[in-house]
Amino acid sequence: MSTLSFSVALHLLKQGKRVARSGWNGKGMWLCLSPGGMTPYDKFWAPHNRWFAENQPDKQAMVAPYITMKTADDKIVPWLASQTDLLAEDWEELA
Repeated sequence: MSTLSFSVALHLLKQGKRVARSGWNGKGMWLCLSPGGMTPYDKFWAPHNRWFAENQPDKQAMVAPYITMKTADDKIVPWLASQTDLLAEDWEELA
């Protein structure tokens, strides 16, 4: 499997693909893009976000796109790139 730069990995994320670093120690970790978009109030988990969306004229709110990670302990969490991640050349596309 060939390795990629983060810029290529980001392009793949925007196409709906999953990516991971071969250098990550955790098994089964990967990233994907949550595309965001207009979301109805009843789809929000957090009470304050639900309240905000419910009180908009169309009862929905815009959610911005963001990247999530599936962790080694099987949780989905927000992900923020480190400088090491941004400069790494060991990114891989996952099936």
